[in-house]
Amino acid sequence: MEKSATPLEVTDAQLVELFRKGDKDSFVELLNRYSEKVHNLSIRITRSEEDAEEVLQDVFVTVYNKIDKFEGKSAFSSWLYRITVNTSFMKLRKRKQNNSISIEEVSPGIRDNWVGSRSDASDMNYICSRHELRDELEKAIAKLPEEYRVIFVLRDVDGLSNQEVGEILSLSVPAVKSRLHRSRLMLRKRLQKFHDDYSNDETIAYGNAAEMGAEEEMRYAA
Repeated sequence: MEKSATPLEVTDAQLVELFRKGDKDSFVELLNRYSEKVHNLSIRITRSEEDAEEVLQDVFVTVYNKIDKFEGKSAFSSWLYRITVNTSFMKLRKRKQNNSISIEEVSPGIRDNWVGSRSDASDMNYICSRHELRDELEKAIAKLPEEYRVIFVLRDVDGLSNQEVGEILSLSVPAVKSRLHRSRLMLRKRLQKFHDDYSNDETIAYGNAAEMGAEEEMRYAA
C-alpha cells in the first residue's frame, strides 16, 4: 500500500487495484474493512455462528482467488455482499438447516406492527405473547422462499437500501421492491392468525379485568 496515504484515505477501488498488482497489505485492509460486515450478514442468513465463521473464510478465499473477476461495474462492497449471500445460502442448502431470524433483529417498523408498545412490562400475558410471537415470526421467516428471504434480510434486517440490495442480487429496484412487498405479505399472512388470536385474547382479558374492577368498586361503595 502507498505509504503516503493512510488506510482510511484509500478507496476500495484503489485497494483492489493495488492488490491486483501484488500488494498483499491491500487485501489485509479489505479484510479489516469488511470482515465484520460479512460475518454479520452471513450469521443473519445462516443463524449459526459456526456456519458464519466458515462463510467468512470462504468469502475471503473467493475474493483472494477471484479478484480479477471483479469488473468494477458496481461497488466492491456490492460484489462482496453478493458472494456472501451466495455462499451463505450454499451453506444452508448443504446442511439442510431451517434457521431463522430473531424478532429483535427485525426492523422497528415490522416489529412494532406486530408487537406494538406496552408500558406494563410486568404483564405476564403480554410477555408470554411476545415470546410466542417471536417464535411464530422465526418460523415464518424460515419458511420464506430463499429469493424472498434474502430480500427481507438485506432490506428489513440489515437495513440496506433498495439500490444496494439490487446491486448485490443483480436485480432492478422495482424487482427488489416487488419481492420485498411480497415477502412482507407472506409474513403478514402467516402471522395474521396469531395476531388475531392475541388481540382477541387480550380484549377478553382486559374485559374480564374491567368487570372484576367494577364489581370490586360496587362492593366497596356498598
